[in-house]
Amino acid sequence: MSNSNIVENSTVLSGLTKSFGQVFGDTENIDYFFSPGRINLIGEHTDYNGGFVFPASITIGTTGLARLRKDNKVRLFSQNFPDLGVIEFDLEDASKKEGNSWGNYVKGMITMLTGAGYVIDKGFELLINGEIPTASGLSSSASLELLVGVVLEDLFNLDVPRLELVQLGQKKENDFIGVNSGILDQFAIGFGEINKAILLDCNTLKYEMVPVELGDYDIVIMNTNKPRALTESKYNERFAETREALKRMQTKLSISALGELSNEEFDANTDLIGDETLIKRARHAVYENNRTKVAQKAFVAGDLAEFGQLLNASHASLKNDYEVTGIELDTLAETAQAQAGVLGARMTGAGFGGCAIALVSHDNVEDFQNAVGQKYEEVVGYPASFYVAQIGSGSTKLDVN
Repeated sequence: MSNSNIVENSTVLSGLTKSFGQVFGDTENIDYFFSPGRINLIGEHTDYNGGFVFPASITIGTTGLARLRKDNKVRLFSQNFPDLGVIEFDLEDASKKEGNSWGNYVKGMITMLTGAGYVIDKGFELLINGEIPTASGLSSSASLELLVGVVLEDLFNLDVPRLELVQLGQKKENDFIGVNSGILDQFAIGFGEINKAILLDCNTLKYEMVPVELGDYDIVIMNTNKPRALTESKYNERFAETREALKRMQTKLSISALGELSNEEFDANTDLIGDETLIKRARHAVYENNRTKVAQKAFVAGDLAEFGQLLNASHASLKNDYEVTGIELDTLAETAQAQAGVLGARMTGAGFGGCAIALVSHDNVEDFQNAVGQKYEEVVGYPASFYVAQIGSGSTKLDVN
């Protein structure tokens, strides 16, 4: 649901307003906010290797209703976890992490903003409703942290440059939550625009907004419905493996990131790494980064067929070199690639579960979902979910007047 759709859909907002009143006592002085999820069209596991990524924010996201309090209490409620009730803490306790509670995302953003010199001097109430399936790889966590960022920015009249807010979101993920994520998720969610993808150089943070002209094709998101927790996955292991490969290449090459290498330069220097597993990990980072640059040119030229081939090559690399797919994602992507009207498909996100995307002819979408869904359930034993993605805007306050 896009921002405009949310505003138009008064039933959704009035339902959330009613819930806010039931939880927090009344419905006076509420402000409304929306933060999207994201898909990454191509460029996976390149962000923390100093490469390019090519994400877009989507119209499935997280809605928040918030208002200031006069005391120092912060009170939180999630429509997604009603059994947890109201999470409550004093502002001075914001730096104390509480287990695996979603409230840590709020605490973390308060801690990052105050640490950066911004003044948050009162408590507040916040009700959230997330449409992004948890652990889907569509970035529900970054959606939430950027939502909290724009809520705090508005409630406390903080003039935070958007790039700084995005960087604080990443810092919170790294330092407060403990996940070595790159900046892709927060950047896509913070800077997203309707019908545009972002070509982002993670080394320099220079970016280009690229119009997404899909013509007769749709981006179909395929959710494995396999639970996935980044901190429990092999994400940090891959991070360490590519860091080690870089370190070994730096004994001869003057580079600060794997993303600086061409495919040819990498292939000519694999002997510096000297370990087959580390070579595979680094090869994915280098080749995927260069695929992303080619993909942008294909998009600009309107060559969707070439873009589709790059999607297929990306998935093969993520499967064989980076080894982050698994039977669920492989079944979705490889079954999708074989369907009529499909130009390409690959996993998106960190992997180990989560989602895949496919570029599917609009006229074939229904047959595609039936065929891929049937095969997936046969192989995996439970159903996948499918969504046709619309590309929407970044995290923002909603104008509900």
